Amino acid sequence: MAIVNVNGAQVHYEKTGSGPALVLVHGTGSAGAALNWGSTAPRFAAHRTVIAPDLSGTEATADDGAPLTAEGLAAQVIAVIEDAVDAADGPVDLLGFSMGSTVAATVAALRPDLVRRLVLVAGWAQTDSDEYLRSLFTLWQDLGTSDPASFGRAVAMTGFSRGFLNAVGREQFEALIPNMQPTPGTLRHIAYDLRVDIRSLLPRIDAPTLVVGGTQDITVPVEHSRALHAAIRDSSYAEIDAGHVMLFEQEDAFIKLVTDFVDVPVTTGR
Repeated sequence: MAIVNVNGAQVHYEKTGSGPALVLVHGTGSAGAALNWGSTAPRFAAHRTVIAPDLSGTEATADDGAPLTAEGLAAQVIAVIEDAVDAADGPVDLLGFSMGSTVAATVAALRPDLVRRLVLVAGWAQTDSDEYLRSLFTLWQDLGTSDPASFGRAVAMTGFSRGFLNAVGREQFEALIPNMQPTPGTLRHIAYDLRVDIRSLLPRIDAPTLVVGGTQDITVPVEHSRALHAAIRDSSYAEIDAGHVMLFEQEDAFIKLVTDFVDVPVTTGR
């Protein structure tokens, strides 16, 4: 466990494995990196130094409770990279999932010197112009303050594909519900999700980028991933036949897709 101070926040991160650095940026939820990367991080750590920060809003990181911004969260990731990685080892590979994709993209835009390759999974650039996405996050916000049990059920329902939920069965589905609790930190993340707009930063991304969408994603529909791909110069694009939490639903396919991309050397002049 390590902690770095960033603008008054005590940002926690875990560092495991050995080899080239891969930084994993989690999505919405106060459980943070442990929930998102608990299964996949050990698999990456077999041949990578895996660095997984807990951003403001998580239980592991303390701050002043102020509203979250893409630039503020990106500053936390930047500080973790600079603290955890020797500058002589060069830039890192950076992967962001869902909310974390907006943060990872911001890091790549603001500090291109730190990012060798970028992977954006189940992400989006802006919320307000999409009535579906705005309404879904508003529903989460309302349920989080009025009906915590229904909040967890709604998040689990939209987080996975219908086929996956039917395949795991009722008992395992019910066990998924407590994974996302409407804590104050989770609600801060959702408020961020409702406000975020990184469209002006996307043309500044220069790192080779892979955008990954889930064909059955009903949290952040796959059209948002396709739009990210279109907005990021020379980016690559792939889809996984899964719901939003594809890294859990199709773990093997996810690991292979990411590994195949980050293991390719970056050519000079890109």
